[in-house]
Amino acid sequence: MTSKTNWLMPSETARQERTWMAFPRAGITLGATSEEAEAAYAAWSSVAHAIADFQPVNMVVDPTEVDRARKMLGSEIELFVAPLNDYWMRDIGPSFVIDRETGALGGVDWIFNGWGAPHWSRWDLDREIGRFVVEQTGAELVSSMLVNEGGAIHVDGEGTVLVTETVQLDPGRNPHADKARIEAELARTIGATKVIWLPRGLTRDYEDFGTRGHVDMVASIPSPGTLLVHSQTNPTHPDFAVTRDIREFLAGTTDAAGRSWNIIDLPGPDTLEDEEGFVDWNYVNHLVVNDGIIACGYGEPVADSRAAEMLSAAYPGRKVVTVDAREILARGGGIHCITQQQPAIG
Repeated sequence: MTSKTNWLMPSETARQERTWMAFPRAGITLGATSEEAEAAYAAWSSVAHAIADFQPVNMVVDPTEVDRARKMLGSEIELFVAPLNDYWMRDIGPSFVIDRETGALGGVDWIFNGWGAPHWSRWDLDREIGRFVVEQTGAELVSSMLVNEGGAIHVDGEGTVLVTETVQLDPGRNPHADKARIEAELARTIGATKVIWLPRGLTRDYEDFGTRGHVDMVASIPSPGTLLVHSQTNPTHPDFAVTRDIREFLAGTTDAAGRSWNIIDLPGPDTLEDEEGFVDWNYVNHLVVNDGIIACGYGEPVADSRAAEMLSAAYPGRKVVTVDAREILARGGGIHCITQQQPAIG
């Protein structure tokens, strides 16, 4: 453990050592039928293989799924066996940081309580995964008493962090915290010098199986001073007003360096609803890897292609690979949500 305050969470565009994921296992997220289960296994595996074309992938696998994982992932993806409740590595895993003085790798082990302790969630196993992953990397453990998830923060690598009032201030997560206490803890653990508090997240995120407003479904920072912001362009969708208001809010903020944002509106796909109601499909929830971007696809050639072009422009020199993410979104998140980058050191 450490109490040092010289940690900094690098931008996701910084050079990476590898990507961490977790393999699906039986449970409430997997689905009620064998067909739904197979779709989940295939979706997670497709993302892993897409990443592996750019950099190493480490997969945490529940003991019950080792044989399936080896068969579906092949030899190019290294497996690490540990008990799991669920498999959203961005949220159950550590947030990696770098010591600004020595360049050493650290891993912040947030407290995880199943996205605010909803009645359906179980997290007795997942709450150990942050520490488990840190141990596998040999990084220094940075313990935190903040209930937080990796999908609830976005950084620029220069001290700016985006968060959401309905997540970090959620009574189910941090009932006794206020903004000042949370900002102090983000400064200690990830080097935040400017915390931007978005008022809320997307509509579907406040339903029973939502995270109550994860920022990685709303906005990302492709480079210092620039924001990619999800735009729902259809006025019949409730997120039309939500994303408009979020954009207006962000336009009135500045980053840690005092810069006003260059905001790039990233339109979502045309689909408005699925069998559960209004969708939260977006292209902001993408993964940055070495020399590439792994983007969510939704089976809409025009919209998917437009998003790939916009992501390519926002991340010059990186190849955009689109992976069908509908089965991931149906379970509560996107490609960014099931992955966690480990920055390179030295």
